[in-house]
Amino acid sequence: MSRLFLGVDGGQSSTTAMIGDETGRVLGSGRGGPCNHVGAAEGRAKFTNAINGCLAGACAQAGLDPAGVCFEAACLGFSGGPADKVTLLREMLRTGRMILTTDAPIALTGATAGEPGIITIAGTGSISWGRDRNGRTARAGGWGYLFGDEGGGFDLTREALRAALRQEEGWGPPTALHAKLLEATGSLDANHLLHRFYTTEFTRPEIASLARLVDQCARAGDQVARRLLDHAARDLAGIAGAVRAQLFAPGEPVLVAYIGGVFQCGYVLDGFRTLVESVEGCRVGAPVYGPAAGALLDALASAGLKPRLSNLPDREK
Repeated sequence: MSRLFLGVDGGQSSTTAMIGDETGRVLGSGRGGPCNHVGAAEGRAKFTNAINGCLAGACAQAGLDPAGVCFEAACLGFSGGPADKVTLLREMLRTGRMILTTDAPIALTGATAGEPGIITIAGTGSISWGRDRNGRTARAGGWGYLFGDEGGGFDLTREALRAALRQEEGWGPPTALHAKLLEATGSLDANHLLHRFYTTEFTRPEIASLARLVDQCARAGDQVARRLLDHAARDLAGIAGAVRAQLFAPGEPVLVAYIGGVFQCGYVLDGFRTLVESVEGCRVGAPVYGPAAGALLDALASAGLKPRLSNLPDREK
């Protein structure tokens, strides 16, 4: 029988599992809900459901029984880190080797197909992570929504609401963001929306998803929205540059990949590319694979295997 390997990407919006064999052929993949917090009983239940759900989906595609499947190695990367998830995972998974890490290393492995480089993530939050040819790693950003995550979706929505509040109170320039935010959320005014964001009515991923409105307003010519996107591009290029400076010599060639919903905004991606490639040796490129595929590659590498992946689902290509 083939040796089986598991890769899992656990994030604030969803969780993806991918099962492969020793040749790198992907046998099945599945998706579950968010799994970034497990501190309270409700969080533990969501985490368990997310892992079981995505694993069941991957096993179904692979023709495997989730209750009996055993992996030679499993790599799982989680937004927010794995420390509070170790005990649960050891009870849930049968595997000879388990690698637990954050979401950034698996995103980098997927983006560069295991080669050295830098990944900048701009989804709900933001972080930049790099690895050189000697295996040294470095990071910048990723401090969470209270103290950082500049350029991420939550940060963009927060800045958009600030702009709407300033307009409403008469000490900021007019911006279409005000009307867009109220329309999208069914709020009475910006102050009403502010108070709703402080409650459990909106999750952080839901707040971050409203960053798309900033892109819409910018495309329609709103200068306030355009400035917010320009600022996000500078922040994201800044953390990528900080990682490059920690790991790579001046002028040394380095691939800087990107991933996350914020980069679907052309203004952000174009600004990021221009700023990063203004540094000698830096080249910006789209990821080769997604984070779940990166986790699978890391699981394979832990067994001394470095195959090319095949039979990938479209979302991981």
